[in-house]
Amino acid sequence: MSAKIFPTSQDAENAFYEALERGDLELMMAVWSDDDEIVCVHPAGPRLAGQEQVRASWRQILASGQRLRVQVAQRVTLAGMMLAVHSVHEVITVAGEKRARPPVVVTNVYLRTAAGWRMIVHHASPGPGPGPRPAPDPAPETPKILH
Repeated sequence: MSAKIFPTSQDAENAFYEALERGDLELMMAVWSDDDEIVCVHPAGPRLAGQEQVRASWRQILASGQRLRVQVAQRVTLAGMMLAVHSVHEVITVAGEKRARPPVVVTNVYLRTAAGWRMIVHHASPGPGPGPRPAPDPAPETPKILH
């Protein structure tokens, strides 16, 4: 079990993004629950389940040597006493690149344990790319009255 204690789900999330930016595998795994029922989905990747698969995926990502800067935007948090769900957009900039990449849409789920808050799910999907926006719904010609 990790010796690091995260008093809130936000503390765990802050450590998650710090680990990602620093390329620190041990800090990354300290955020995750020690339980084997954890799930991680990287953008356009397969579902990874359990400590072994999740650790191996982060080891590979963090070993790339790319220095990342992650800005978290549009956070929506749903929280209860034992479970918290954070929906965010990650705006990732890679050192040496002049522009940020399109946002990644992420859902992070945290569980309150005896050792503090721990991540149990990280699901990241490619965000919408540039392109035409859908047309707004047309205004109705006559008002509708509901009784």
